[in-house]
Amino acid sequence: MGYARNIKEKKLLKIASSRGGYFTAKEASRAGYSYRLQHYHRAKGHWQEVDRGIFRLTEHPVSSYDELIRWSLWSRNRAEFPQAVISHESALSLHELSDIIPSKIHLTVPINFSKKPDTICTIHKRILPKDDIEMKHGIFVTTPKRTLIDVAESSIRMDILEQAVYDASKEGLIRLSELENASLSPTAREKIKSVISHVRNIFIK
Repeated sequence: MGYARNIKEKKLLKIASSRGGYFTAKEASRAGYSYRLQHYHRAKGHWQEVDRGIFRLTEHPVSSYDELIRWSLWSRNRAEFPQAVISHESALSLHELSDIIPSKIHLTVPINFSKKPDTICTIHKRILPKDDIEMKHGIFVTTPKRTLIDVAESSIRMDILEQAVYDASKEGLIRLSELENASLSPTAREKIKSVISHVRNIFIK
């Protein structure tokens, strides 16, 4: 009995630890936790229910990415696959590019996505190529290059965009030439051109 319990705990811990202590009811079920056991752990406070069918191990250390993980799981389809990709200002924060503290959680979802999020979320609908997506902290996020392009196309402040481009280039996450040659709207291209000019001057100094 104790051996079986340890096996279940290890399976669930492996799943939860890969993404900040979060897991779904179906994942718990696959790990060996019956509905009765799930109810027991919720009642005892071992698991915190953060949304319908989404739980978090109560004793797992809190991270600054908790909300992003939660909304990634919220977006999952019937096959339990997350539909949302963390993007725009939220992706800047996840990649630690600039000192931005987003007031909203930005999610890019498929065009046919129909779930209605909380007002804390800003939804962007588009088809993202696989090359524009990567995994970080157990969740899908736009690549640094895609993220910089997205925020350049938005109303983000120029000083934040410049810091983000500088940080990404300094850390080797992008090459400035990649941004120069990217497909951009005329307005975004002017922003990127100005920012890159400043960033290159900084590197020269």
